[in-house]
Amino acid sequence: MAYEFTVGGRISRPVHDVFEAVADPARLSGYFTTGGAKGRLETGAVVTWDFHDFPGAFPVHVVEVVPDRKIVLRWDAPPDDDAAGLYQTTVTMTFEALEDGRTLVRIHEAGWRENEAGQKASYGNCEGWTGMLAAMKAYVEHGINLRDGFYK
Repeated sequence: MAYEFTVGGRISRPVHDVFEAVADPARLSGYFTTGGAKGRLETGAVVTWDFHDFPGAFPVHVVEVVPDRKIVLRWDAPPDDDAAGLYQTTVTMTFEALEDGRTLVRIHEAGWRENEAGQKASYGNCEGWTGMLAAMKAYVEHGINLRDGFYK
């Protein structure tokens, strides 16, 4: 069985505002990348995300961006003891404008190895993306950074 998951939530803002909260590194740094984000999410770009809870900037490969609709990223999975070496997972974020003016955000991540380390990493990232959605909602709707001081 492949390890993958999808999390989602509704943000009470128009789709463009919610999309920009992810694509714009200054906005993303305001609620998610506690150590900062560098580089706008654009197709073909390699940006960096840094987190206080996982120190050290992560390279994030931007596979595809469809403004206000979709962002596809690839990044390194945590290393495991498998002799096959390092590998990447794929994150797909979708943004759907709802009739009531809100935006439905879904985040799907897949590609972990089918071993104990892959399972553990997938669970950790599922937790992380769920926290990101909650933090995004608080930040975009109310200007509150839920992660400020949470990890340090």
